[in-house]
Amino acid sequence: MLKDASSELPNLKPINMKRLGIDEIAVKKGHGNYCAVLVDLEQSKLIAILSGRTQEIIRETLMEWGTEILENIEEVSIDLWSGYKTLVTELMPNAQVVADRFHVMTQINKELDTQRKREKRKVEDLIKKANTTDKSKYEEILVGLKNSKYPLLKNEDKLTQEQLEKLIQVKNVSPILKEMHEFKEKIRKIFNTTQDWYTGVFKLGMWLSRAKKYFPNSNNTIIRWYQEIIAYFDHRTTSGTVEGINNKLKLIKRSGYGFKNFENFRIRCLLNWHFV
Repeated sequence: MLKDASSELPNLKPINMKRLGIDEIAVKKGHGNYCAVLVDLEQSKLIAILSGRTQEIIRETLMEWGTEILENIEEVSIDLWSGYKTLVTELMPNAQVVADRFHVMTQINKELDTQRKREKRKVEDLIKKANTTDKSKYEEILVGLKNSKYPLLKNEDKLTQEQLEKLIQVKNVSPILKEMHEFKEKIRKIFNTTQDWYTGVFKLGMWLSRAKKYFPNSNNTIIRWYQEIIAYFDHRTTSGTVEGINNKLKLIKRSGYGFKNFENFRIRCLLNWHFV
């Protein structure tokens, strides 16, 4: 039935596409097997789902589109994988690579959560070695650190009252987490409120100089991808549309209880956007 239906699929070369999104999803979760997803961001339409995410597999599909289509693309939103960037630079001479802001925030949140775990382990070790007097003090700190993951990582304006109270508690017992959380919220505000490229360069540069002590890994990543991150402020292009489509692809996979045959999965996905 899928093969019969697929005969009605139109030519899947994109028409008049200006903005492309490239991402990936796991074919089978936990097995390191990923497939690339190509999306027309303006039409919110799945263009292709490929059997892998290697440069060779993606390049083959892009080359099939032809130079006329590739030269017409103006922006490509990607995550922070250099392989995608290399392909865009090689095949789309007129396209600006835009690093997805949400992947940048994911990197920052990951570093914040790593520090949260480090603080918690440190206090637990101190409790084991402490005398009776100090033990009580460290246990109080541990209470503040417990169950603090989501209050720290979730957008502050989305926190419930209970989570806000927990956030205050963890800030009171950990000055480092307090500073890191505030820097996390500052860069989120930069992305949310900055409307032009020039202001974005200034604000992000200031953030980097002040947050380096607390976010060394994220700082290095942002510097490496600075031009692509700043490009977001031109048209505020993100991979949000791609993430929405990815969620639907995952739902298709779950509703089919998984697909052993990738071609059946590919056809099933494409039919959701291209069935005539």
